[in-house]
Amino acid sequence: MKKIKLVLLSLFITFNVFAGQVDTIFVHSNSMDKDIKVVVITPNQNKAAINIQYPVVYMLHGAFGDSKQWLRVKPNLPELADEFGMIFVTPDALNSWYLDSPVNPNYRYETFVSSELMNYIDSHYNTISDRKGRGITGLSMGGHGALYLAMRHKEKYGVVCSMSGGVDFRPFNKKWGLTDILGDIEQSKMNWDDNVVINQIDNIKNGDLSIEFDCGESDFFINVNKNLHKSLLEKGIDHDFCTRPGAHNNKYWANSIDYQLVFLKKFFKKNHVL
Repeated sequence: MKKIKLVLLSLFITFNVFAGQVDTIFVHSNSMDKDIKVVVITPNQNKAAINIQYPVVYMLHGAFGDSKQWLRVKPNLPELADEFGMIFVTPDALNSWYLDSPVNPNYRYETFVSSELMNYIDSHYNTISDRKGRGITGLSMGGHGALYLAMRHKEKYGVVCSMSGGVDFRPFNKKWGLTDILGDIEQSKMNWDDNVVINQIDNIKNGDLSIEFDCGESDFFINVNKNLHKSLLEKGIDHDFCTRPGAHNNKYWANSIDYQLVFLKKFFKKNHVL
């Protein structure tokens, strides 16, 4: 019996050595005057010197999601943070589509994620506070958010991924609270046109960002993703795009993030931060 206990204790210790730490914190947003819940997953500090600096990947949730959605989609994220040597940051963002809303001052999530939160993370964690060590990804609404923010803030992000992204939400204008942040599409068409990913391409030129995005063939966002791929090709902007069997669900995203982490790792290694 004593031998069995020792074996179990050994397995428990081994498991924890290879799992990152999960912190739930609150970060104040001056632009919205409120505290926002954020989950931060850091590699296990026991593996290396305590002052080692890590690349950061911001991971954005989908509509009706929250800061813990990514842990529900991929419960082994702490182990992956440790394995890949990356910090994962997953903020709450309501159904904001990661925009600074032109109609509702309570939605300033472009400012929050790409300024207020980023500054907080870089000042409180051992990060590489440079675009060469900073990436962003997301699923569904978060896939839109990742590409939207990276294309508008290319000086802050070096690599961007998206899965099942709502990269052109205009065909879905009655869903996901979009009118709350953009107004009615008939009366506020410019708000909608100015804030879709596919219309952010002119903000970048080839080589500004390392870009990867994917979508399941059974996903309702498949056509808008294929249109984004076509537009990037027409603009001569290098990127990786793939489709694979799958729908708009956790099973697809849990598989997709495995591929994206390899893409992110390749970028960080190329820039000598891993």
